[in-house]
Amino acid sequence: MSMVGFPLLLIPLAIYNFIVFLMPGVSLAEPLFTFPLMSGAEWPVTLSDILLTLGALLLLFEIIKGARPGAKYLTDHFLSLIVFGAAAAEFLLLPRFGTSTYFLLVVLTLVDFLSGIALRARRGTAAGAVRRGERHLEGAPEPRFDPLPGPTAASARPDRLAPAEASAEEVASPGLQPGEGSPAPPR
Repeated sequence: MSMVGFPLLLIPLAIYNFIVFLMPGVSLAEPLFTFPLMSGAEWPVTLSDILLTLGALLLLFEIIKGARPGAKYLTDHFLSLIVFGAAAAEFLLLPRFGTSTYFLLVVLTLVDFLSGIALRARRGTAAGAVRRGERHLEGAPEPRFDPLPGPTAASARPDRLAPAEASAEEVASPGLQPGEGSPAPPR
């Protein structure tokens, strides 16, 4: 099943919405667990950290999905615009969404939208060059070089002449003329 048409960044935004509207007692800044680092320090991992990490990973998949050849650009781009607009409206209009975590999630949706524009512009430049008949390095046929006309191997060396030509011309060595009992020259 293809994920074309589903905005992946909707997932961390939906989780944030569920937490804000359905679980008002849950804090995004409270540590869920601590992770020991090799330096000996303890890193407290919060729900906010998990949401931002999930958002960054899904942004990566969203960009990969948009960069595929033959991707449904218009659908994906329009849906990412809707997700960005809704997330920005929630950030600006609802007081419980005015946090740094939600702001960074909104920035991720903006990056998704702008990367779609950049990918489309890049894809459009390559397609325009193909329409104009310009060659690209990838898949272009190699140029064909024809050899210059010049002396052939048979005319360059008289000792390598064909039998019909040999009777018409004399070989420069005396006593080695064709038909005088000497062996034929090697071919």
